[in-house]
Amino acid sequence: MNRPLVFLGPSLNREDAQKILDAEYRDPAKKGDFLKLATFSEGKRIIGFVDGVFLHDYPPSPIEVYQLLVMPNIMLVGSSSLGALRAVELEKYGMAGVGKIFELYRKKILFADDEVAVTFVQGENILQSEAMIDIRFNLFLAKRLGIIDEYCRKMVTKVGKNLYFPYRNYDDIITISQKEYPPLSEQLEKFKLHLTNNRDSLKARDTIKLLKYLKILAEH
Repeated sequence: MNRPLVFLGPSLNREDAQKILDAEYRDPAKKGDFLKLATFSEGKRIIGFVDGVFLHDYPPSPIEVYQLLVMPNIMLVGSSSLGALRAVELEKYGMAGVGKIFELYRKKILFADDEVAVTFVQGENILQSEAMIDIRFNLFLAKRLGIIDEYCRKMVTKVGKNLYFPYRNYDDIITISQKEYPPLSEQLEKFKLHLTNNRDSLKARDTIKLLKYLKILAEH
C-alpha cells in the first residue's frame, strides 16, 4: 500500500502531524486537486481530507471529491474543516468522517460553512483568523472552568458570529464585546488572559483523531 496522503493546512502543525502519521502531506485542497488524484490506479490509497481553501482559490466541490471517491481502491476520510463538510455531504457514497466537528454537522447542530472557515498565509499555513468553531470551543472551556459565565459566553459568541470570517480574531472580538457589554469587561479580561496559555482547538483535536485513524487503516 502507498503512504497515506493528507490535505493539511492550518488545522494542525505539519511537524506535529508527521510525528503521528508518516504520510505525504499536501497544502489545503483547491479545485482540481482531487481530479488529479483520480488518475491514480496502482494499489490501495488512503486519503485524508482536513483543510481546503475558502478565499484564496475555489475549493474542491462535492462532485469533484465524489469522482475520486467512487474509484476502486480509494479510501477517503474527512475531518476538522472542509474535510468534515465534504464527509457529511458524501457519507452515503462511502466517504468516512472522523471527529466532533464532523458529528456536529452530521447531526445538523452546525449548518454554516463559516464555522470552520479561516484565512491563512498560503505556503506557510499560518492562521490569519480564527475558526468560529474554535472560538465556541474556547468559550465553552472557559465557562466550564468558571472564568466566564453563561451570559458572557453567549454574548461573545454572538459578537464573533456577526463578524465576517476573515475578520474573526480574539483581540477584536473581546474589544467589541467590551464596548457592547461593559459589565462583562472583567470576565473578558480574564478570558483574554486565559487564552494566553490555555488556547485550545477543536479542529486540531479532530485532526489528531483523523491521523490516528489513518494510521490504523494503513497498518491493516
